[in-house]
Amino acid sequence: MADDAGAFLGVTRSLTGRRWVGPDDATARAGLALAQRTGHPPALCAVLARRGVDADAAPAFLEPTLKALLPDPRALRDMEPAAARVVAAVAARERIAIFADYDVDGGASAALMIRWLRGMGVPATLYVPDRIDEGYGPNEPAMAALAADHDLIVCVDCGTLSHGPVAAAAGTDVVVLDHHLGGETLPPALAVVNPNRADESGDLGHLCAAGVVFLMLVEANRQLRDAGKAGPDLMPLLDLVALATVADVAPLVGVNRALVRQGLRVMAARRNPGLVALADRARLDVAPTAYHLGYVLGPRINAGGRIGAADLGARLLATDDPAEAMALADRLEQLNADRRAVEAAVREAALAQAEARGFDAPLVWAAGDGWHPGVVGIVAARLKEAANRPAIVIGFEGDAGKGSGRSVAGIDLGAAVHRLSAEGLIGKGGGHRMAAGLSLSRDQLEPAMARLSDLMSRQGAGAVGPRDLRLDGMLMPAGATPDLVAGLEAAGPFGAGAPAPRFALPDLVLRDARRVGDNHLKLTLAQAGHTLDAIAFGAFDGPMGTALETRRGGTVHVAGRLDLNQWGGRTRVQIRLDDAAIP
Repeated sequence: MADDAGAFLGVTRSLTGRRWVGPDDATARAGLALAQRTGHPPALCAVLARRGVDADAAPAFLEPTLKALLPDPRALRDMEPAAARVVAAVAARERIAIFADYDVDGGASAALMIRWLRGMGVPATLYVPDRIDEGYGPNEPAMAALAADHDLIVCVDCGTLSHGPVAAAAGTDVVVLDHHLGGETLPPALAVVNPNRADESGDLGHLCAAGVVFLMLVEANRQLRDAGKAGPDLMPLLDLVALATVADVAPLVGVNRALVRQGLRVMAARRNPGLVALADRARLDVAPTAYHLGYVLGPRINAGGRIGAADLGARLLATDDPAEAMALADRLEQLNADRRAVEAAVREAALAQAEARGFDAPLVWAAGDGWHPGVVGIVAARLKEAANRPAIVIGFEGDAGKGSGRSVAGIDLGAAVHRLSAEGLIGKGGGHRMAAGLSLSRDQLEPAMARLSDLMSRQGAGAVGPRDLRLDGMLMPAGATPDLVAGLEAAGPFGAGAPAPRFALPDLVLRDARRVGDNHLKLTLAQAGHTLDAIAFGAFDGPMGTALETRRGGTVHVAGRLDLNQWGGRTRVQIRLDDAAIP
């Protein structure tokens, strides 16, 4: 499917400077064989083949169900005692505190616990640490204060490495529900449920914290049933699990696919007042997709923890009061606008610095004085996308630096950062495969980044071209039908660990190209009597916009993903352009 130079359709340098890479020969053959056996469109079978799905597994893959994919919660260590302690606390009407991380996963995990406990008639105290003043995870003063007034503290999306803070909660039981990489020893908690504990198999390591909390609630309900009692219905809570799974960049494989698919259906029913208010405030007027969770709702919920009040997101997701939900959504919308302004300044400086250092290295990184710690993670994600490499961005205040990193598929950044901490090259750090956080001094910066780059190289981070655009195959406009789009969506949801299908459409006549908004480009493409609409978002941020706008009547190759454009009561297939090339 690729020429001798390894470039799909011979595109070694597109209008955005990228090489196009198609499926290897084995994957292409597997896709064709799958199409012959199943009767599904070749384009869909190309996607299935890339995911390693054969003909026998295709029906279950295209219709994933929780019944088939949800693991037994007891497969995780400490799950039974954790759930039993929560059930006992409910029965005794004990005082329960929820200590949560300040991101979407932490907020959704806290909301899951609060909503379940509310359904059992038990209120809970929410505590979310301030990102600036307290940093990530439990701290000794906060845990000691909570222990003085509560019988049980449940740490969600944090706590696995918090030996001192857990010990500070003397006299109060602590249960940890987390997914961050664990160390050789565990804190002195009653239970630590974490698929990424050192003594776990790692089979469920792709779960986010909300997924772990959901499994604990499944086990709690089972224990209640065994005792002849009923627990709250968990299905309406899946919108929170889906949101956290996508926003925390958990790979959309295995049970995560089913959790997100079902969660999106729940979210479309608009049962959670907080999510309804947030969607309305963001003017989201279509059924939500994984894209909306990651790029529309998630950033708004995160805004509170990044530059505002840390508990706003969790409170929004937990409330049942529509008026309170709207007030919180309004506040988060404003904070998100403020966050974008702060982010833009840091992003510009970080991109320039990282590009000067080189995007070809196994790790791209940038560091600067006064960079707000609440936006370094977002900027790291932008660097990762630009270079197709793991990225770290660090902000310094005086000698103290706080950084955040984002990884690419197949590269375990969290384990590498944890190793830096174990080797004494940074103050502290940890995370999971796709994201990590760290703190370090100015003197530690260069040695730590050099060591981290070496660890990334050993995992193969430098093997992929930084500007490669990976495509699932070739498609003609006649084959771009609504039925094909529906079939492709059945292979989703798409996100981390499951990239959206992207196809190349060759030799199209560019009938029309016009600018829309400030920097987008709307196109009409034609071939053999068939026309296809296209939209290139941000086209004029680079050279592609001007190049296509001035090529009306000429021939182009385009590459991107298919979606449906609904306007004026009509539904049409369009291609969302990632790239284009001149034949």
